[in-house]
Amino acid sequence: MNTTMLLVEDLLLLLMDDETGTPASAGTLPYALGGAVLVDLALLGRVDTTGSGGLSGEKVVAVDGEPPADPLLQQAWEKVAEKPRGVQTLLLQIGGNLWNEVVDRLVERGLVRRESRKVLGLFNMTRLPAGDGQREQEIRDRIRAVLVDGAEPDTRTAALIALLSASGALPSLRPQLAWSTPVIKRAKELEQGNWGASAVNTAVARTAAAIAASTATVAVTVITATN
Repeated sequence: MNTTMLLVEDLLLLLMDDETGTPASAGTLPYALGGAVLVDLALLGRVDTTGSGGLSGEKVVAVDGEPPADPLLQQAWEKVAEKPRGVQTLLLQIGGNLWNEVVDRLVERGLVRRESRKVLGLFNMTRLPAGDGQREQEIRDRIRAVLVDGAEPDTRTAALIALLSASGALPSLRPQLAWSTPVIKRAKELEQGNWGASAVNTAVARTAAAIAASTATVAVTVITATN
């Protein structure tokens, strides 16, 4: 298996409860996962946005070249390459069925364990508790350093924070961040593509910001509809 973690793997690792594996913000999870895959493709320079679109957000287009090596990213890139689509449309098309695949990857890496048992001797129940917690802790430490201590983010951390903020899941992280006006403001800045000098080129930041913004729009719509 590829040893390089995808953003979507890191994102789901952060969202899953360490005891049960239940994800935070489950109602918007497919959109957040789809957004993470699109941002990964943007960071690789494999997709771009047209700067135009309708109700479904900016159009995403595939950048010509060889398909990404990772099969998960390759499948998403091929979907984008079929024809330009709005970001919001792609979020669900790409992220709608990713849960099982990404969980399997986390289990294979030893970052999550899969435990099955019978409840009342009749019903099978599967739990997904945390495995090796070192990587998750490292990611949490980087996020805290950026949002609470004011450290300059690397591109990957900026992208993760943008996605967590856009999906509404950032307050659900455990242990919780020390929430304050500067912390909230910084998270929103990253969500909007203000990644600072350490970010890759402006086009990538713009594409990632457009994806994050669409993720946020969908999150608000889903949450409103279910309340």
